[in-house]
Amino acid sequence: MTDLLNQLLFFFQRLNWLSVLDLALVTLIFYSVLLFLRDTQALVLMRGVFIIIIIVAILTSLIDLPAFSWLTRNAVPALLLAVPVIFAPEIRRGLERLGRAGSRSAPLLRSSSKLVSAAAIKAVVIAVGRLSGRQHGALIVLQRNSSLQEYIQTGVAMDARVTPELLLQVFYPNTPLHDGAAIVGGDLLLAAACVMPLSASGILAKSPERQMGLRHRAALGTAESTDAIAVVVSEQTGGIAVAHQRRIIRNLDSDRLENILMALYYPAGATSNLPNWLQKIGHWLGFE
Repeated sequence: MTDLLNQLLFFFQRLNWLSVLDLALVTLIFYSVLLFLRDTQALVLMRGVFIIIIIVAILTSLIDLPAFSWLTRNAVPALLLAVPVIFAPEIRRGLERLGRAGSRSAPLLRSSSKLVSAAAIKAVVIAVGRLSGRQHGALIVLQRNSSLQEYIQTGVAMDARVTPELLLQVFYPNTPLHDGAAIVGGDLLLAAACVMPLSASGILAKSPERQMGLRHRAALGTAESTDAIAVVVSEQTGGIAVAHQRRIIRNLDSDRLENILMALYYPAGATSNLPNWLQKIGHWLGFE
């Protein structure tokens, strides 16, 4: 214990502004890693790894255990090689989010056909309202900056102008296209019956209602893997939800859904018309 106190005293005596900067950078890196892993199963695994590292560090510093110290020194390289394998999905998601970060301050693809048009948003809102009233399950993905081509290829190509009637027909129960997601880009329904990635986070499991099923998992998985907006209609309750940037907001009506989508795609003309509480929700969700 005396040696430990002497080492701490020696550390604080040598502390200067460069050391503080060094510690701040290391802290920022750890915070960013934990932020990327938030609400994922990997966070539980990472917490266990941190606990083991702390226990090992305490044991090797306070007690002279040569064999144990040798084992830990030789196990560290293996752990470093295992980390990319264990956390591959989280690393990929974090790098994709980092790559998209530079484009958030710029207008959303104003010159690109990927930008969902106001007419398409209106058609989606009308269709979602009718689907909700009939309790017909639906998953509609609205494209943004990220390319959804890999998911479009899993479905049936449509390339048809978006209309409420077309979406109602796509999601009519027991029809060939009602399973899977419909992907909208520009003013077109690009594809239907698309397979979207499922969320591996524990957000949906924490819901007390337990009314969110596979469509909600796919919506949240889409929001975790891309910057697209996923609109979900529950088949059990008819409830409307929106997933974006690893978050999901539920219990929407048609008016609130339209306000949120317009605030996201056309913020200059829509945000000022929103009530303060809805603007705060949009900001919390990362809406520009």
